[in-house]
Amino acid sequence: MNDDLKTRLQFLADKYETISFCDEDPSQFLRWYSCDDKNLRCDVEAASFLAAMLAFGSRRQFIPKIAGILKTADASSGSFSKWILSRRFEQDFPCGQEKFYRFYSFDDMRLFFADLGRIIGSVPSLGDFFRGQWHDQKARASKTDEPHLADVISASFPNAKIVPKGKTSANKRVHMFLRWMVRQNSPVDLGFWDWYSPANLIIPLDVHVMQEAANLALIPADASASRRTAERLTEAMAEVFPGDPARGDFALFGLGVDSLAHGG
Repeated sequence: MNDDLKTRLQFLADKYETISFCDEDPSQFLRWYSCDDKNLRCDVEAASFLAAMLAFGSRRQFIPKIAGILKTADASSGSFSKWILSRRFEQDFPCGQEKFYRFYSFDDMRLFFADLGRIIGSVPSLGDFFRGQWHDQKARASKTDEPHLADVISASFPNAKIVPKGKTSANKRVHMFLRWMVRQNSPVDLGFWDWYSPANLIIPLDVHVMQEAANLALIPADASASRRTAERLTEAMAEVFPGDPARGDFALFGLGVDSLAHGG
């Protein structure tokens, strides 16, 4: 990668990684609950995970869906985690095979809530649970086959279709959630999980990100939305943002959204 492109990507990341990035982005739900109150850490992480899992398709459609669930939980139980742990979702959230959003039915969502409740009912927060699972799997793996935290997260939700799975898939939503939880010193990302290195994050492979990455010849024009493509792009971004390749997500995503808004 030449220096001009590196400079441009650094400029774009500075331009887009601001708190205003959250205004129409699912990252707005990272601060639905106070991030400064450690007693709400479980709610912040759980609400963020919900937001990430529903963040696909049209923002105009999924953002109201996320907000609706959180408003229902708050009105019923005081917070999202309390709603999940008390299983009030069984009373407040409809059941059935009718679609709630896109591919996922109301029953699919209830299975997700149940899996989430099983996890947060056993530990103080999602981060504590995933940290334990990751360390356990690392201890059993060889040095050349250490688990990626994204795969650990996916495997923790065996019944929930809404949580992406598969080691060949780009798993964009899980990697976006990890960016939110892991990256430090960001006006957008929370950086709660200082036990995991941002150097190990993988770029969330959004359609805008893929389009701009192809335009800049960072990935082949005919690349598929696969884990390998995400890893290839992440390797390129590591040249620009050493130790923090996921910062490139802001540069490419912001550029893509702006291009769309201006008819590019």
